Amino acid sequence: MKRISSMLAAILVASGLQAQTHTFDINTSKIGGAIPSTMYGIFFEDINYAADGGLYGELVKNRSFEFPQHFMGWKAFGKFELKNDGPFDKNPHYVRLRDAGHSDKFTGLENEGFFGIGYQKDAEYRFSVWARVPNGDGDVTIRVMLCNPNTMGERQQFSEEKVVVSGKDWKKYEVVIKSNATVDKGTLRLMLTRKSKTVDVEHISLFPVDVYKGDENGMRKDLAEALEQLKPGVFRFPGGCIVEGCDLASRYQWKNSVGQVENRPLNENRWHYTFDYRFFPDYYQSYGLGFYEYFRLSEEIGAEPLPVLSVGLSCEFQNGSKRTDAHVPVDQLQPYIDDVLDLIEFANGDPAKNSWAKLRADMGHPAPFNLKYVAIGNEQWGDIYIENLKPFVEQVRKKYPNIKIIGTSGPDSEGKAFEHLWPEMRKMGADLVDEHFYRNESWFLGTPEAKKQYGSGCGANRYDNYPRGKNAPKVFAGEYACHGRGKKWNHFNAALMEAAFMTGLERNADIVEMATYAPLFAHVDGWQWRPDAIWYDNLHSFNSCSYYVQQLYSLNKGTNMLKLTMNGKAVAGNEDQDGLFASAVYDKNSNEVIVKVINAGDKAQPVTLNLKGMKGEHSATLISFHSDKLTAENTIEEPKKIVPQESSITVSAPSFETSVPARTFYIYKIKK
Repeated sequence: MKRISSMLAAILVASGLQAQTHTFDINTSKIGGAIPSTMYGIFFEDINYAADGGLYGELVKNRSFEFPQHFMGWKAFGKFELKNDGPFDKNPHYVRLRDAGHSDKFTGLENEGFFGIGYQKDAEYRFSVWARVPNGDGDVTIRVMLCNPNTMGERQQFSEEKVVVSGKDWKKYEVVIKSNATVDKGTLRLMLTRKSKTVDVEHISLFPVDVYKGDENGMRKDLAEALEQLKPGVFRFPGGCIVEGCDLASRYQWKNSVGQVENRPLNENRWHYTFDYRFFPDYYQSYGLGFYEYFRLSEEIGAEPLPVLSVGLSCEFQNGSKRTDAHVPVDQLQPYIDDVLDLIEFANGDPAKNSWAKLRADMGHPAPFNLKYVAIGNEQWGDIYIENLKPFVEQVRKKYPNIKIIGTSGPDSEGKAFEHLWPEMRKMGADLVDEHFYRNESWFLGTPEAKKQYGSGCGANRYDNYPRGKNAPKVFAGEYACHGRGKKWNHFNAALMEAAFMTGLERNADIVEMATYAPLFAHVDGWQWRPDAIWYDNLHSFNSCSYYVQQLYSLNKGTNMLKLTMNGKAVAGNEDQDGLFASAVYDKNSNEVIVKVINAGDKAQPVTLNLKGMKGEHSATLISFHSDKLTAENTIEEPKKIVPQESSITVSAPSFETSVPARTFYIYKIKK
């Protein structure tokens, strides 16, 4: 155990560092309001190959040949033919393979995966295919091979199993293949044996056997475990802008994402088009990761599910706000409203009374998912959004009065749209209002320059003066991240700015009910937007500095607010506070006072914690998150370069003198 004592203060005085005494007054005897269990959560959007090629465990790209270019992701060789009268009406395409007609020629298919297929030595992979012998004239053997096309070895294939197809009826065939090598950019190859009869193949799939929780149609284990380790209170899905779509046809439609996975239709991804400087023409949604899987994952990681649904407006950034073919008039909205009502039944309904609830039960979850929230619309603005939203609110309120409805304040944290929408959300009776802010360091710090540009609503003081009261909507900070000047990356400094800002979320937990950093995932070979919380390639993943900030808040959110002030004011990086930010909570479960302190300045700052209501020595834990280099970041090569560090200390109460190093996030967990 180490003790930080008054000697430190003397040293600081002698060295000239204690130009000002920073005394934080914390009344530990006066427990404040409850902190919502949903306070810190996660937001998932299928951007940066977050679903297919990311969290979703499927390793095969275009497994049902439904991409507009039907063989995209595939190399077909020998004698093959694309057909469109297959067993699944929403995915009718399949491939007919015939004998190549020569003893030294081969027929087959090879899939490239998502930026290659990652294989781990000694890991097992479950291959499946729907197949038939169309004439029913005997058996056909298909060789299933794991391959390394870039090897200098004798053979590209390093593991192989066989599947024997028989009969003229479509059937699902499965085989488990053990990998004999570690390959980061492998392929999956199917090849007919010589002199084979004709065979039809559809929905060719490959999953790691070791997926998260062992779920059928499951999630990539390391990525799902990273979500679980965040201990999120809420899980927002599936977007984001993909809820809107570039047009109405490409919006995310949850009803297409449930039921038999083989018969979920392909959807264009909203991010397929947007970034011409990071363009991926093969970016589609298989819907393999659908609403059933989102709900199930929410349950498994212990988070409240928060689905976002279309309000009948496609992306206003791309289409403007005038009523055109891009938007649904109010008098034609009922199918969209029914989507919301039916989703509530899918999640919560009685299988004996509702067909959507029965589908949930048939998929393997008879018990309800206990849905409490629905968000309607994403980053919409203007009167067109208000007009469209009203009938949704009216019908949901009437049929499901206990469901909390989340509206939006538009795409920005301030400005005309923001100022127009907030009063309308209050008037309409929204339970929460979704705010988004992707801003630079100065905004998150709330500097005078930022306040001059953006107004008083930036920085950790943002929510100090928000309307309170019985009828005032709560805040949902649904998308936010610090976008550093000149480098939109996951460097430490951006994460530190986020930590500073989040003291304001915590201090105002009576009005801020939930907050979710964004985006969540990014593939190192397929990103379009940054920064992001979790990065990965085909075999590895790492958590960014921003991830650890979110985790530190979530794991240490406490149960109740405590008032923390310096000279009677909140510690929010104000001009006379030397770059310090702070907040405090009490955890009744661990009987701990938890104090978060961020020094965003370039000098160490002496701090005194005045723990009113406590006396004597108390055991404590000090968690430190720090980097000597502000532009440093975790990477695939150095995944643990910057991680929180813990040490045991002794705290003397009521007056505990300490020092917070420059550019550091400290958490003191003090046993009461």
